[in-house]
Amino acid sequence: MYSLNINTQQYNNYNTVKPLKATSVVSKDINNIKAPSFTSNPVMSQVPFNAALSASNLRTELSSKDEKNKYNQLLKLCDKNTKKQLNTLLKTGVLLNSASNDNSSTLDNLYKIATTPRAQGLNNIVILKDTIATLCDPHIITQQFGNIPDNLRPQVEALEKQNINHSQVSGASEIDVEHSGTCVASSIEFNLANKHPAEFARFAEGLSSPQMNVKKTIKMNNLADNTLDAIWLLNAFEIPYEAHDFDRATLTFAPDKNAIVRAHIQTVDKDALERSPLDVLMQSTFMQVGSQQAYDSITDKRGGKFNQNDKGLIEFEKTFTESVVEDKNKISVTYQTVDENARLIGYETDFNTMKKQITDALNLGENVIIGYTQVDGNNTIVNGHEITITGTKTDKDGKMIFICNDTDDNISKPVEYSEDYLLPKIHHAALPQAVVANDVNLVENWVEGLKTYKELKKQAQVGQQNQIQAAA
Repeated sequence: MYSLNINTQQYNNYNTVKPLKATSVVSKDINNIKAPSFTSNPVMSQVPFNAALSASNLRTELSSKDEKNKYNQLLKLCDKNTKKQLNTLLKTGVLLNSASNDNSSTLDNLYKIATTPRAQGLNNIVILKDTIATLCDPHIITQQFGNIPDNLRPQVEALEKQNINHSQVSGASEIDVEHSGTCVASSIEFNLANKHPAEFARFAEGLSSPQMNVKKTIKMNNLADNTLDAIWLLNAFEIPYEAHDFDRATLTFAPDKNAIVRAHIQTVDKDALERSPLDVLMQSTFMQVGSQQAYDSITDKRGGKFNQNDKGLIEFEKTFTESVVEDKNKISVTYQTVDENARLIGYETDFNTMKKQITDALNLGENVIIGYTQVDGNNTIVNGHEITITGTKTDKDGKMIFICNDTDDNISKPVEYSEDYLLPKIHHAALPQAVVANDVNLVENWVEGLKTYKELKKQAQVGQQNQIQAAA
């Protein structure tokens, strides 16, 4: 789920989040359009080029004594299925890939997970198994919260009452999360595992360690052209960082303080189709980044200055989070025109341009995380959700089929949508700057963020004045 930022209003739809429905009807009518969705062969969902696994970096054989020792130690700790997955990672070049922020390999970080202490409440073998399984098939990532067992409910309820970000006006508990707002975070998690396996393993190791954080050095110009603007963004999002010079800064990524409770629950009481402990830690961390360090894993709610709603992330927050996690200059391009009443009234560009921009990004080896909307009979937006486009193919009629991953559909496989169905529903897409530089009037992240901040601050001041007048 994402919160849709419409002019000065925040449209929140977390109570109605639903995946796209699967039917065989295709129509161009935005009100009646149905989704021709079906599962596909996972192999077909792979984008032909993956920079992290390019031919020049691809290694599929253990060469040093250290690598062989680490691999054999992992084999001793793995069950039969995990051994097969580990061997698959070796044969596909994922295991020895070292395209991470500190040049450590996937193997290096899996070995650390297996042989060094994990945070209290976590289990080495569980985290190791989850990391290997996710790298072998990132489609198993889900945003579905698990139930809370009776013996742990008192502890979780006590933590909820201590939460300073969200007061319980009604007194009703909100720890039983039915509709997760982490679709942005889980999509970023999927993209990290799918496109940057060594970095994913490094995050998995750091976030599950006793320190429960991971440091990453990024380029300032991937946030803004001007270093001072990049500093403004880092300060605005309140992410801990150390600026080294005008070009680089080291950021500290960490989950919220209550994530360990959810991760422990999923360690000892995980059911099918629920999040793994690793999913909990990853998604909490990315929600923390986007919400200005104001997320709570107990209730799946957030605070922060850029969003008046307490669920999900808005476009600006999503783009910042993607940019720092991947250390890439991502631009969020808005395609739908929405009025102040959350009504879809048109599009900012034609569908051919939209399709070209998305496919250009795919051809560069990038996945494309998109936000789609669903409307009622009056074209009013009633639902918003984030999914990831990972590739395309062509049907027998020459129409493009988008191959996608959805972390909220309870399907651990790619799904496919025709261009006639999906394009009209796309509200925004995160694209590399190079793809859209000549097509749109680019607005840098910090400009959009400052505008959003001023608008929300003005609304808050007006609200306070109205309350004072009403009280008088």
